[in-house]
Amino acid sequence: MVATAAGGPRLAALNEAAEAAGLTPGEPLADARAKAEFLQTRDIDAAADDMALRRLALWATRYTPTASPLCRDFWAEENGADGFFLDIEGAAHLFGGEEQLIADLARRLEKNFGLPARLAIADTPGAAWALSRFSRMPSVILPSGHEAEALKPLPVEALRLSPETCRTLRRLGFKSVGALLEQPRAPFAARFPAELLARIDQALGRRDEPLIPIVAPPVYHMLRYLLEPILTQEAIVALSRRLMQTLTHVLARDDVGARALRLSLYRVDGAVETIEIGLTLPTRDVAHIVRLIDLKLEALAAAEDAGFGFEAIGLAITRVERTSARQNELIAEDSSEVDRAERYAVLVDTLRQRLGPQSVRRFEAVARHLPERAEALAPVTAEASAAWSQDDQKPRPLLLLPRAEPTDVTALIPDGPPRRFRWRGVTYEVTDAQGPDRIGAEWWRKPDGHRAPEPTRDYYLVEDADGHRFWLYREGLYERETAAARWFVHGLFA
Repeated sequence: MVATAAGGPRLAALNEAAEAAGLTPGEPLADARAKAEFLQTRDIDAAADDMALRRLALWATRYTPTASPLCRDFWAEENGADGFFLDIEGAAHLFGGEEQLIADLARRLEKNFGLPARLAIADTPGAAWALSRFSRMPSVILPSGHEAEALKPLPVEALRLSPETCRTLRRLGFKSVGALLEQPRAPFAARFPAELLARIDQALGRRDEPLIPIVAPPVYHMLRYLLEPILTQEAIVALSRRLMQTLTHVLARDDVGARALRLSLYRVDGAVETIEIGLTLPTRDVAHIVRLIDLKLEALAAAEDAGFGFEAIGLAITRVERTSARQNELIAEDSSEVDRAERYAVLVDTLRQRLGPQSVRRFEAVARHLPERAEALAPVTAEASAAWSQDDQKPRPLLLLPRAEPTDVTALIPDGPPRRFRWRGVTYEVTDAQGPDRIGAEWWRKPDGHRAPEPTRDYYLVEDADGHRFWLYREGLYERETAAARWFVHGLFA
């Protein structure tokens, strides 16, 4: 496999036949062709490799929630990155210890994906990376505190240094990590980039090396391994209910509720189905959460393409919020607003699972005078459960037309209320009118050179003989802004 690099194409990956011919990764393609007469090459697809590695790391979350794939960048600092990190602290005992975990991981990689793997367990990511690539053993478990001893016989490339730094070190006679550890640090700090000492400190545990997990680390997590694979949606929902019931006790202990969850379904063939669920309000309601999972599974039809079934299922709560205590008895009227907000949240959550999270939005009040500009569509949040402020208590129509439509109005005096109007070919006799509600132009907004300032509006709520209510406005102040005011229908009341 060939990758484009500075100075011309270079070898990025080799099969066994190419390695037997003496070729090495990073070697110029021209030199490789001189060594191997029948060399076949293909351009490497780094993006596809990255996606495959991410899918593999997502599958590995069956061992621990924290899996971090290495970014593939062939000619950058981490040349030839082709693996992933697993933070197994607190998870190894679920598999009977580190030896059983690493053996199970190697077996499943070979069985499910046909991938031979070199595995290492150490206290630091740097030491595990070095041992997995440069140790003579296919799998290594390094006891705590033995990092320096294990790294000393390894080549300097085991420190994840850039190729330029490695070449300079070898020219100076430093071929092994041990040769670097025996020297004072000051000359290296003056002569080499900061990465050299940083990598040494990370490998020895003197400096933290944070990992970037492939998915958001959960706050609470439950993972169930199954003796027999499950296939049906009903079985997935039933198992999800049990997991959520267990997590509910932990949520109640910490006085928090779930706001976001992730359901992971691990297929026998190694694929992973992930379902994200967002909640409008924090909740510990098992029935509500299970119903959302059922709706999501129905929409995605995850169980219809289960292959040989799911061998494990994990439920992670990725976001929580504190929930306030509630009085369920004695004073029922105090909980009416809370109940209304919870019913609103249940409705929004249900619509989100059926229609998609981006398809459910709400109108948000905007500080603008003109009605058509006084609201905007926004994502639904927990704060949306509260009603809009009605400080002015002025009536507003339930239906606001996309554009105000012109209408012919008859009034007793030019600036008086309407008595009759004709709209969309129908004439309406006004029996009652309320107004005017004057809305002035936004004088602080300067009009552009191609448009005149917006005139004042006088709004009227009118009712006809059949009880239909309309929202009309007269545009322009008589004899001040206009000589013949125009009328428009802007909205309809229920």
